[in-house]
Amino acid sequence: MNIIVFPGQGSQKIGMGKELSDNFIEAKQVFEEVNDALNFKLTRVMWDGTDKEIALTSNAQPALMACSIAALRVLNKITNKNLSDLACYVCGHSLGEYSAMTAAEVFSLNQCATLLRLRGEAMQKAVPIGKGAMAALIGSNIEMAVKVIDKVKCYGVCDIANDNSQGQVVISGDILAVENAMKISKDFGIKKAILLPVSAPFHCKLMKPAQIIMEEALNKLNFKTPLIPIISNVDVLPENNPEKLRKNLIDQVTGTVRWRETMEFAEKKGIKKIIELGSGKVLTGIAKRMIKDIITINIENTEDFKNFT
Repeated sequence: MNIIVFPGQGSQKIGMGKELSDNFIEAKQVFEEVNDALNFKLTRVMWDGTDKEIALTSNAQPALMACSIAALRVLNKITNKNLSDLACYVCGHSLGEYSAMTAAEVFSLNQCATLLRLRGEAMQKAVPIGKGAMAALIGSNIEMAVKVIDKVKCYGVCDIANDNSQGQVVISGDILAVENAMKISKDFGIKKAILLPVSAPFHCKLMKPAQIIMEEALNKLNFKTPLIPIISNVDVLPENNPEKLRKNLIDQVTGTVRWRETMEFAEKKGIKKIIELGSGKVLTGIAKRMIKDIITINIENTEDFKNFT
């Protein structure tokens, strides 16, 4: 029983995907297709750009997805297995849910690249720069975070953006509300509050303008039945219904990424192995901390395929 997981924003870095592209035609084709879909050489930013360029939401989102799908295509080739042979469920953190839907063939790589470029631009434009913020509450659980948020409502919007694990919750909203939440967090037993270096306050009510844009774009798209069930960020349920998958992506823009519960779902289902495809090891790191005796595999470079059994 395996789950394949796909990383979200924050896992981007210069050079990601290049080694795979240089060694496997399957990976190279993914990156070329994404470049063509965007009518823009995203790989130039990914491999020769600056940290600031790759961190731009409109670049980071399609770039991370491209790395994830490139790793999957190579894994398919090396193992001679399709997605349903490799895993019983698939899921992703925030933008990673789009990677999961592409992997499960709900929509095409070309369509996903275009959607994520739009999503990145829409989320960036939803809130003027400097008006919003996000902060990680370390040593917090969801109940503690809710109590903190309740105290800062008078300063503006402050929502739970990511419930990542028992011990890490991310809040998002108006900068004044988030800063005040950070100030009082220790009063509620939270060890540390860290302001995140993000360009917009994702997964909160301030993202409503972006949600409207994405709803319009997603409603125009034909969603297919996935190859295997996709565990949603917003309701933590394995889903096969194309219309529900569409609604999940629309709701996800302003909704909480419920990753802690996703890992609890995996444990309850008796999942033995979690495979993270793409840049970084954030999600397998969370899995190791949360699920006893879980086997984790990260696949990002050629060397990583040797660990896959």
